[in-house]
Amino acid sequence: MLHLQSADLSKEKVETLVIPVCEDKEIHEDKVITGLIRRAKKIKTFKGEKDDELIFYSDEKVSADQIIFKGIGKAEKLDPEAFRALCGKAVQGLVKQKIKEVLFAVPSAKKCGLDPEALTTAMMEGAFLGNHVFDRYKKEKKERPVEKIEFLVKADLEKKLADLPRRIETICAGTVMAREWISMPSNHKTPDQFAHEIAKQAEETDLQVTVLDEKALEEKGFGALLAVGAGSLRPPRLVILDYAPKGAEKTIAIVGKGVTFDSGGLDIKSRDGMETMKSDMSGAAAVGAALITLSNLGPANLGLAKIGASDKRIIGILPLAENMPSGGAARPGDIICTYSGKTVEIGNTDAEGRLILADAIAYAVETYKPDALIDMATLTGACLMALGEKIAAVFSFEDELPQKILESADKTHERCWRMPLPEDYKELLKSEFADINNMPNSPWGGAITAALFLSEFVGETRWAHIDIAGPSYSKKKDAYAGPGGKGFGVRLLCDLMEQL
Repeated sequence: MLHLQSADLSKEKVETLVIPVCEDKEIHEDKVITGLIRRAKKIKTFKGEKDDELIFYSDEKVSADQIIFKGIGKAEKLDPEAFRALCGKAVQGLVKQKIKEVLFAVPSAKKCGLDPEALTTAMMEGAFLGNHVFDRYKKEKKERPVEKIEFLVKADLEKKLADLPRRIETICAGTVMAREWISMPSNHKTPDQFAHEIAKQAEETDLQVTVLDEKALEEKGFGALLAVGAGSLRPPRLVILDYAPKGAEKTIAIVGKGVTFDSGGLDIKSRDGMETMKSDMSGAAAVGAALITLSNLGPANLGLAKIGASDKRIIGILPLAENMPSGGAARPGDIICTYSGKTVEIGNTDAEGRLILADAIAYAVETYKPDALIDMATLTGACLMALGEKIAAVFSFEDELPQKILESADKTHERCWRMPLPEDYKELLKSEFADINNMPNSPWGGAITAALFLSEFVGETRWAHIDIAGPSYSKKKDAYAGPGGKGFGVRLLCDLMEQL
């Protein structure tokens, strides 16, 4: 789908040409492109301001069915995300027009003050992700993705970045995979169905896949995961994805929360509170898709020069459960024994995500003894209240690991913000009857106390928790994602595995 090319625009036929235009600076070097921009700016209604658009349907200099000029705003605000968003919006518009092919003119990275690879990567990501159409449940398919997306660059850059299109396709396909899983209705992704789907997608990779059913979970002592799933007719599962390339020197464990539907259990949510709870498995979707993607990037598949996390064994642990009310459901006041041996008093059945994560984290620590462990979860509404719908929270007791996460977040624009973990807040989780309570005795600081609860099961392992309650799902479309699951975390995790 994605291609680099260094064509002569005056000679080659183009169906649709898209040209980013800066409001107050010339950012292109190609003489044909700059000439077209000068003509476009003579039209008073087009200045190159952000979201400005102008279309030429013919031009003597370029053989194109249409030339679309897309404003990107002032030069001082040029960054990779601006170009990622521009390309995403452009492709979304082309999808509605049923355009089959498009050529994006890549500006001069030097003139934009950006790295050439970072600029081209961002444009490719925006275009690929903006091309995703989730319509699997619609009888009439009204929109079709663009079939061919090309990027016009200089010949030397085309050669230098020759592997980039395949790499970006692979990573963004992982994001789309996670989006599809998240947007699927819960009746099509019960724990057993979702486990089967993940295993199926991993079949063609180098991943070793293990799925533990309810009998195996009971035998091994996954008391918290079983308690969360006890109210459902559909029992829980634990999926383990093991990426173990030869020569791996470190082991990284990544745990993803997979509540396939969260009613709140006996502490049942309101109607509005349940409306988007099919997305409460977004952490598992991101982790599962990231593991599949990392394996697909490996030398046995694409064989790219930059092959991602080839020096690390990466373990994905995905606890999957459906949190439902019934006669068999866990009750407030129940005390359960977790995999670690710690007992937990259930203060609220709607604080279920931390329970299934506690078992998965303890299992990962004991079984794989990882050098570092990261968990990703739609864990708390408190996090959404603190940071809104576009930023995830990062919690950790150390500095190096969260700093790497923040660097990858900045690079991918899957934004994160570090939050505090004050030790004295652990007092809020004390129980008179068990080792710990899953619900704090204060209504404030819920994202912090949830992270502190998880920290009780980490032991001495380096650990970071990423709460993605905000950016995992939205009812509205954005620059390069439609309504529904955003696939947040896949690109972040793939980049992070290279940086660690």
